[in-house]
Parts: sequence; C-alpha cells; structure tokens
Amino acid sequence: MEKYPKITIGITCFNSEATIRCALQSALLQDWSNTELIIVDDFSRDETVAVIKQVIAGFPNATLIKHETNGGPAAARNTILAAARGEFIAFFDDDDESLPQRLRTQYERLCAYEAVTGVHLIACYASGVRRYPNQYEIKIQAIGSTPEVPSGEVVADYLLFNGRRDGVFYGGGTPSCALMARRSTFEAVGAFDASLRRVEDVDFAIRLAIAGGHFIGCPEVLYLQHATEGSDKTPLMNLQAELRLVEKYADYLRSKGRYVYARDWFNIRYYHFSCRHFRFLTTLIWFLVRYPIAGMRHLLRSAPARWLHERGMGMTGGGPP
Repeated sequence: MEKYPKITIGITCFNSEATIRCALQSALLQDWSNTELIIVDDFSRDETVAVIKQVIAGFPNATLIKHETNGGPAAARNTILAAARGEFIAFFDDDDESLPQRLRTQYERLCAYEAVTGVHLIACYASGVRRYPNQYEIKIQAIGSTPEVPSGEVVADYLLFNGRRDGVFYGGGTPSCALMARRSTFEAVGAFDASLRRVEDVDFAIRLAIAGGHFIGCPEVLYLQHATEGSDKTPLMNLQAELRLVEKYADYLRSKGRYVYARDWFNIRYYHFSCRHFRFLTTLIWFLVRYPIAGMRHLLRSAPARWLHERGMGMTGGGPP
C-alpha cells in the first residue's frame, strides 16, 4: 500500500446555500495529501451550485456532479460511490464542518484495527459535536470508540429494535456523515437503498452488520454538525422510512420475535415527535402491557436522556434530531 492512499471525500447537498461553503472548505483543508472531493448536488433550487463552483474553483481534485432530478440522499451517495477512485471513502454532510485531521485520524484507526484483528469488513465512525440554533451542544460519541467494538447482529439488533448487549458501546449510532470505509467494503455490502428517503445510513449499517461487519470509532471530536431543518426531516417522513425498514427486514425481525415490537416502537417515536400526546400515551401503555420487561428496559434506557436532551434543545415537537 502506498504511504498516502487516495481518500475520496463525498458530499451530497440539496438547497444548502447557507452551509455548503463551510462544509467544502473543511473538506479542502484536510491535512491528508492524496484526496479527491466529489460533490453531488441533488437538484437544488437555490444558489447552492453557484456557491460550490465559487469555492472549488482552482482545486483540480474537486468535482461537481449535478443531478437532473431530486433522487434523495441515498441516490446522491450512490453517485459518489460510482465516481469514486479512492481506496477509502469518507462522507461529509453539507451542513457539517470537519476538522483538518479527520481523514488522517479515521484512516489510522481503521488500518490499526485491521492490523490487529485481520478483519477487513469495517465501518469507521468519527465522534463529533451537534450544535442547535439556540447554541445548545451535545457530543456525539462514535459507536465502537471504546475497547468493546460491536460487530455482526449485535449492531443490527440495536438499530432495528434497540436490542443492546451489556458492555457494548453503541454511541451515536451509524450516521453516514461520520463514516469512512474502504471502497471494497461498500462493494461487498452494496449501494445505499435509493428507495429510502431517510434512514438509508441505518439500512447500510444493518446490511453490513448482518454480513459480519465491525463498527469502530474515533473518540476524538472530528466534526461539528449544525442541526438544521428541512422538508425531508419531518416526523412523518422519518416514520415512513422506518416502517419500510421494518418491512425490509421483516424475516430477520420475526426470527428474533421483534417484528411487531419494532413497528410499535417507531410509531411511539412518531407520536411523540409530532406532539400527538393522546396517541403517544395509549400506544406506549399498550406497548408496555405487551412487552413489560423488554419495553420497560427500553424506556428506562432512552427516556431520561431524551427528556434532558429535549430540554436542552428547547424542543416542543417537530421531529427527531
């Protein structure tokens, strides 16, 4: 392997004229000497493309690809995967700012884990900070950034029905905005599911987990995420995507006895985020009657942290973070 293999940075964007400049600049200022930057604009209707062209002018390693229709984030990421020439691929979001050492840190973590374990089906996630409009911040600690690295169905169970194994650190989940992996890993697992307009990164991680993949993380804060709203981030759109995920993995969920459980839990989340309080309470009560032990354990694991988090955001409904 050459000393500095090529790393592809992929950024998808849609109507992000207010944030794309900082995201691009953080990508162009990475301290890795061999990179290519591929930006896919998913049919923006504002000045996003004009800003991109201005920022990347003079950077021969930066390429802009414009979609003629809006296909969603999964389709845009698949365009990046098809065009990428890097041995490694890292995704940045259009409203995030990555620190200059992000690529180097994730690359070194991934290669060190490969050398110690001999595993080559790996997703490496960066830790970050999410900042809300009211300046409230939370740290997003990367999955697998502690010695107990999750792998295989342990991760699929967590993502589909919050099944947790003692001693495993699941952190901030599996967001694509924090992901780096070898191109061979994406080739082995398959492209993002373009039929999903949300949770497509969760779907990719589930497939990787079922294939036996390992999920490692960097404990260092490597990016700043600006929490933004959009027409594709509503509670209803999130629920629809989550329920499609349940149907996609229905056989797997039934083998675990968690098909109905998963559907009910995603509906409970939807009623909460959309401020449908009566439906939330009645559905939650029925959920706890049907699953008294697992349901209560699930609630106790998530509810206190969720309550504190929403107080910090000043949230009064409107969608999951």
